[in-house]
Amino acid sequence: MKQTLFIVGARGAGKTTIGKLLSEALSYKFIDTDESIQTMSEMTIAELVEQYGWEHFRKLESQTLKTVSQSECVISTGGGMVLSLENRQYMQQNGIVIYLQASAAVLGQRLSLNPENSQRPSLTGKSIVEEMEGILVEREPLYQECASFIVDANLATEYIVSCIKSYILDQESKLI
Repeated sequence: MKQTLFIVGARGAGKTTIGKLLSEALSYKFIDTDESIQTMSEMTIAELVEQYGWEHFRKLESQTLKTVSQSECVISTGGGMVLSLENRQYMQQNGIVIYLQASAAVLGQRLSLNPENSQRPSLTGKSIVEEMEGILVEREPLYQECASFIVDANLATEYIVSCIKSYILDQESKLI
């Protein structure tokens, strides 16, 4: 039985990069919820938040999660997807949740190297590493709570994909 895979983790953890490679390795479709929201709204996330606020964005995020979910699909979620209990339960009940775990220092370093990721509005106005530390304090238990499988996002990309693929194939063999 083919699965729906949800990739969760903080901004900069590598959800999109790993998701695309994993979808290729499994011959699954790849969907990024943030990209889907931006395409549907014809606005960047920063513009959406600025114009309508975080609450509106979080509602769009939850709707998008359900809209894009399908079997044989790797879904890269926004870093805050886990803030909603409904989203956490939905992902657990409808697929396998992969958590890409990384430290605030690593996330901060990656985000500062990739300006595109910085287009996401600051939640706190603090430096990126300080912001990521605060976000992880709040979200780490939520990521852990809904995760079926936790992977160290500091490992080599190819190794992460290989580990997740092995886990998924093992899970699928148990369902046959």
